[in-house]
Amino acid sequence: MPHPPIRVGVALAGGALALALAACSPEPVPDPAVGLEPVRVLDIAEGDQDQAVEVDVDGGTDGVQVMFRQITIEPGSGTGLHCHHGQLVVVVEEGQLTHYADVYPGGVHVYRAGDSVVEGARYVHEGINEGPENLVLMVTYITPEGKPLAETDLTQCEG
Repeated sequence: MPHPPIRVGVALAGGALALALAACSPEPVPDPAVGLEPVRVLDIAEGDQDQAVEVDVDGGTDGVQVMFRQITIEPGSGTGLHCHHGQLVVVVEEGQLTHYADVYPGGVHVYRAGDSVVEGARYVHEGINEGPENLVLMVTYITPEGKPLAETDLTQCEG
């Protein structure tokens, strides 16, 4: 039986990211909204989005994988051209991301610390750190099981 598409809100993805990365910080903060000790919540990153967000990834019979990553890109470096088979929810924690893709007017958009990015599936794009400091991204990947997190075979994109 195929798995139904997964629909995830930014708040859910951000909360899951916080829980997944809570062990990485020496100072988690108790949150009375989620229960009593020993439950602790650590806010890792927060980014703003000016429009509604819907994440819809169909993993077919194999299902969907969810991966959380912190990615640091040094000044002058970038991701290279790629696409994704699923969707990403990204928060720019530090620095600025120059994002090149045909989905933007003029083909480029700059995201700064505190911004969030929701990337759709299959469009070719590249992220470059054109700023003077490290770029730190908190990324949630929602991808069909068995597919790479980033597809560099561009013939597999735009499909």
